[in-house]
Parts: sequence; C-alpha cells; structure tokens
Amino acid sequence: MSKVGSQYVYGPVPSRRLGRSLGVDLVPFKTCTYDCVYCQLGRTTNKTTRREEYVRVDDVVDELKRKLDTGSPSDYITLAGSGKPTLNARIGDLIRRIKKLTLVPVAVLTNGSLLWMPDVRDSLLAADVVLPSLDAGDDELFRYVNRPRREIAFDRMVDGLIEFTRQFTGSVWLEVLLLGGVTGIPAEAEKIASIIRRIRPARVQLNTVSRPPAEEFAVPVDQDYLERLLRFFPKPVEVISESSLGRSQPVRAPAIADADILAMLRRRPCTVQDVSSGLGVNASEAAKRLHALSLQGAVRTVRKNDAVFYRAVRAN
Repeated sequence: MSKVGSQYVYGPVPSRRLGRSLGVDLVPFKTCTYDCVYCQLGRTTNKTTRREEYVRVDDVVDELKRKLDTGSPSDYITLAGSGKPTLNARIGDLIRRIKKLTLVPVAVLTNGSLLWMPDVRDSLLAADVVLPSLDAGDDELFRYVNRPRREIAFDRMVDGLIEFTRQFTGSVWLEVLLLGGVTGIPAEAEKIASIIRRIRPARVQLNTVSRPPAEEFAVPVDQDYLERLLRFFPKPVEVISESSLGRSQPVRAPAIADADILAMLRRRPCTVQDVSSGLGVNASEAAKRLHALSLQGAVRTVRKNDAVFYRAVRAN
C-alpha cells in the first residue's frame, strides 16, 4: 500500500468549511505564532514569528504530485496542518507551483497574525480563498484566548486583516471562534463584529469548540445560542458546525495505508466517520483500522461532546 501523504500531504479530510480538503503541512508540529486555548492539537511547542523554509517546498511539491496522481477527489488543496503555514517563507512559491499542477482551488488557513507584513500579504495573493481568524474584540481577550507572541500587537494584527482583504482579489472567509462565557456573549460578540465591519470579508463564519481543546476551560457555546449571536455580525454570516458535514457516503479511494490514517490524526483529532468520509473507506473498515492502531499504541481515544475522537500518539 502507498504511504503517500504521511509526511507533508494528508487526507482528504472532511472539512466543515471546505468540503473534501486535501491538506498540506508546511511547518513542524505546533510551530505557530499563537498558543490558542481551544487548539485541537494541544499547546504550542514552538511559539515564534520567525519565517523560514521549515520544510522544503520542492519535497512538498513532489509529494503532492504523487497524491494528485492517485485520482482521489478533493474540493480544495488546503495549506494548513499542524502549525501556521505563513511561517514558511516560501509559501508564495508553493501556491504558484500548485496552481500549475492542478485546477483544484488553493485555500490557506491562517490566524492572520502576520498579515501586517507586506511580504506575507504578497505571498498569499495567488491563492483562491484565504481563511483567517479573529477570536476577540480587544487586546485583553486576544491575549487570553490566542496567547500570541509578545510582539504581536492586537491593533497591528487587525490592520493587517483590513489591508489584506482590501488587496486580495480572491475570497476572504473570516472565522470567529467563540468560547462559552468568554467571547460567546453579546457584549463581546458586538466588539468583534464592529471590527469585522472594518475588515469587510466576503463571508463570516461563526464557530465554537467541537474537538478536544488544549485547555479544559475552553468550553463551547451552545449551538442554539450560537445561532442567536448571528444577529450581531455583518452579513453574509453563517454558523459552521459538525452537523454541517452531513453523513454522505464516502467516495471510494485507492487502497490506503495506516500511514494515511496517522497523517490525518497527527493534524487533527478525528472520529470514525471523519476517517471514513475523508479517506474513502466504509465506516466499518475505518473502525477496524483505528481499533488495530489503538491496540498497537499508535493512537489513543478522547471523548468530547458525546463523540469519540482518535488522536495519533507522538513519539517523545
């Protein structure tokens, strides 16, 4: 069986925002400018603003070519993974090379913390969709929720979001992840919304904690209440949630290796259904494979919101 996808390319994974998303990882695990309390990957181990070629773009392109040759269908090629992709100084080169390989649109997931830098903004201009985030309406809650590097100023970060959205000819979909009892209340929602009116993204997407977070005190906003908070935000605005994934039949993909499953689980905790729909195997086969990996000690389970998630066990 092929081991394609085990190092830099993974999935496709089912995404609430992007359908079947073929992921590309551009930085080592948990290399990020933030240490968000809600992060599904746990605490940041390398909090930095230093940009460099953390992984070789040539190697990423070679691996992506092999993955695309398998014919596994994807709605987007998404630069995301286990850290912040804009920290890779050659992300712009990679986007342009991907565009030469395939007609599948390129999306970039980013926390937006470096968009105040002109070279970072320029590097993303060839993408089709950029999905930044804004999780707080002032500096105090920004530092509580996102725990950024000290040198990242809240106002500068916001100015970067505004300037990039003005320049970018593609679509900016702004995610707002709200925490129960913290930012998921009307007064804080209105603060965030007032900033969004200055950013003017193509779409606003409200989210909350749905997978096991880095900190236990990061709790979700009730789904019904999240819907009620929609009224504070400029349109178009929507709630994105686990239920929006649906339960469609998986697309049959070529035979997969355990490496493909582990590649997904290293980037995000997944349910049996996530693995099934993302990699194109039926649910019973996905459950059997995950059980075997659990017995081997390669994965562990964690419960969140009455769901069982599988997470890869990382070697010390």
